[in-house]
Amino acid sequence: MLPKLPSNLPPHLSLKLIKTYLDSNDLRRARQLFDKITNPDLRSWTVLISAYTRRGLEKEAINLYTRLRDRKIQPDKFLLLSYVKACATSGDLIEAQRAHKDAVTFGFNQDLLLGNAMIDMFGKCRYLEGAKRVFHDLQVRDVISWTSVCSCYFSCGKPVKGLQAFREMVLDGVKPNSVSLSSILPACSNLKYLNLGREIHGFVVRNDVGENVFISSALVDMYAACLCIKQAELVFNRMVNRDIVSHNVMISAYFENGEAAKALAIFQRMKSEGSKLNYASWNAVICGCLQTGRTQQALELLAEMQNAGFKPNQITLTGVLTACTNLESLRGGKEIHGYIFRHGFLNDTTALTALIFMYAKCGKLEISRKAFEMISRKDTVAWNTMIIANSMHGNGNEALMLFHEMLNSGVKPNPVTFTGVLSGCSHSRLVDEGLFIFNSMSQVHMIEPDAEHHSCVVDILSRAEKACFKSSPLNLLCQLA
Repeated sequence: MLPKLPSNLPPHLSLKLIKTYLDSNDLRRARQLFDKITNPDLRSWTVLISAYTRRGLEKEAINLYTRLRDRKIQPDKFLLLSYVKACATSGDLIEAQRAHKDAVTFGFNQDLLLGNAMIDMFGKCRYLEGAKRVFHDLQVRDVISWTSVCSCYFSCGKPVKGLQAFREMVLDGVKPNSVSLSSILPACSNLKYLNLGREIHGFVVRNDVGENVFISSALVDMYAACLCIKQAELVFNRMVNRDIVSHNVMISAYFENGEAAKALAIFQRMKSEGSKLNYASWNAVICGCLQTGRTQQALELLAEMQNAGFKPNQITLTGVLTACTNLESLRGGKEIHGYIFRHGFLNDTTALTALIFMYAKCGKLEISRKAFEMISRKDTVAWNTMIIANSMHGNGNEALMLFHEMLNSGVKPNPVTFTGVLSGCSHSRLVDEGLFIFNSMSQVHMIEPDAEHHSCVVDILSRAEKACFKSSPLNLLCQLA
């Protein structure tokens, strides 16, 4: 039986006892004691809110802060900091905006520690304007401030702006640290900014931070993305400490540059040296084999992966389904379908979408439709896949019906959607419908048709003209001649 909790303790003893319970991982008893305190001090509120966030109970942390504010208690900057971290973990934008509002209201918006945390919070909520507002309010900005705002640009899909902010940081006299560099280099990889990547590499060498495994791995990835495999190799071979991440990056780099044999050699060496492979290792080599047309080898590696005790995850399943699709292997696809059903991936939109396309390519459109109906929240890719599946099988009317269902559901179409619908109209000779859809692209959906869309329209019109020609008097005269 648990001892009875004390009550009416002075604040400093209550705080000490709360910390004792938390150090023993007894959050429930700590909360019970807290609730017995008539007027908890700010440190008690702060300690308990932080404890909830550390244990992944950010909603409880937010609720506790709400209770504090309902009591008209004014927080200090440390209590606000604990609340900001809870908002960042939860990704709740409304709560994040409330945290910022309270920071401004109580005069803490220029505090560097709290400001940096709020920039990070808005970055995790993907709210760029909020992060920029906090950043500009700061009178003093350190490397954490700049790194956080750069990361926010990246997470909000503005990599060029993020790199511009990085340049401003350097011009402002702030020296990048290892976190800054390892977060900037992936943007260089994505944008194929080789020159900037080389500048950063030069900075790394001059400042003797090349032994940092995260930076070195990011440099390997950057050079590989920019098709400079020799430089990627050089960085990798010079690494003093190569961890599993750096090996995985190099495997992917070789595959992306068409050097599958070298990638497989690294993978085999990792196994022979007894390296602890992880999911990323297996997925890198399996997906790499698929990308380079080694489909059968990918399926063999999948079996080896399972024998090693690794159950396929979402990335693995999607990649293997792609292999079954390319091979038109219905049997293999059905086995993966069974695995998805048995291991609870039925709520995974990505895996189910790959399943839809696999069945369609194997000629089982009805099963594709059933898999499509299993998706509770259909995104644009799921709708596109089902539309394209019907177009492939010449079901233009069904593709059109799906397109209208998609619009009615509130999902926005993209250029791929229209390629699928127009292709269906072409196969089914739906001339008026196809032209109407084509015209709606720019007029209604603000999507400019590209060469592929124009090609579909030409195909629609050419098929229509052939149909008209077959039944025309001119065609009959040609036959008589």
